[in-house]
This record gives sequence, structure tokens and C-alpha cells, in this order.
Amino acid sequence: MPTALSLLQQRHSVPSRQLGEPAPDEATLHELLEAAIRVPDHGKLVPFRLIRLQGEAKLAFGEQLAAIAIRNHPEMSDAKLEKERLRYTFAPLVIAVVARLQPDSKVPEIEQKLCAGNVAYNILLGAYALGYGGQWLTGWAAYDREVAGILGLAEHEHVVSFVHLGTPQIEVPDRDRPALTDLLSTWTP
Repeated sequence: MPTALSLLQQRHSVPSRQLGEPAPDEATLHELLEAAIRVPDHGKLVPFRLIRLQGEAKLAFGEQLAAIAIRNHPEMSDAKLEKERLRYTFAPLVIAVVARLQPDSKVPEIEQKLCAGNVAYNILLGAYALGYGGQWLTGWAAYDREVAGILGLAEHEHVVSFVHLGTPQIEVPDRDRPALTDLLSTWTP
């Protein structure tokens, strides 16, 4: 019998290469993202925004990343270059979750980044609840300022996650999880 925590107990990532069509349709995606942005937000800063990569835009993005990669690493093998080119093309939909940091705020930047990270996780959790699969990926492109420019990010903005979404094409076994007893302690004075 499912419990109220079943969703959390069963959620797992599906490798982006194993995500195919369909992605959430427009109405479902809107509903998913509306729910995903309901996160703890100290100071009501809304320190995040979302960028959709879909269709031909994913391939164009990959081509630009491959150009940056080869420029930065001219010795890169053809196989690695092809991996860069195709990295965002497997899942039918990729949502870039961007942290919009406000350094002059009284809210520490780490809390702002965590807020954006919660959005990314909510997208994964919501996608799973709707019967879709997802994977949170970063990679070098999430931290590269030239890539940030391609995405139109301001200086105070940073990619937190590229969330790849689609329908699982295979049954993905759950991975080993840590034992709670190894993680939980009780503080005593």
C-alpha cells in the first residue's frame, strides 16, 4: 500500500540517454514548473529563473559547446567532441535552472543557490510524480562563463542544473542508498 512518502522513497534519476519522447506537453510542463517554483525563498528574492532547451535549439546549443570545447582543448578526441555536441540531444526537453544571485542582499548567496537547487529538485520530483523521468546534470558547461553568455546570463547568474526530462525508455534499477544510521546523529549538550 503506497504511503504519503512513496514518491520520495521511489524517485530515482533516469540517465539522459535513456529519456525519449514524449516530454511533458505544454500544459503539463506549465503545471510542473508552476509547482516546482514553490520553494523556500528567504527574503522572497526569487533567486532563480528557467531556460527551456527543446527541439533544434538543443543541437544548436551542443554545437556551440563543442566549438568552445575544441577551442579550449584543441587536443580533444573526435569521440569527446561528439559527446559535447550531442550531450543535450538525448532527452526531448532540458530545463536550465539558473541561480540569480543578489550579492547585496542580506540573504547569504548560499541560501539563494540552495533555493535555485530546490527548484531543480522539484522539477525532478514533479516529473517523476507525473510518470516522466529526469536527470540533473551539470558538467563543465554549467560553470563556464562563455556558455553563460550563450544562454544570455547576467554576471550575477549561474547555471545550477540542466534538468533533462522525458519518458524513460528502459526500466532503471535504483542505486544503492546510504543507510540513515550512518548519517543521523543526535546532538546532546
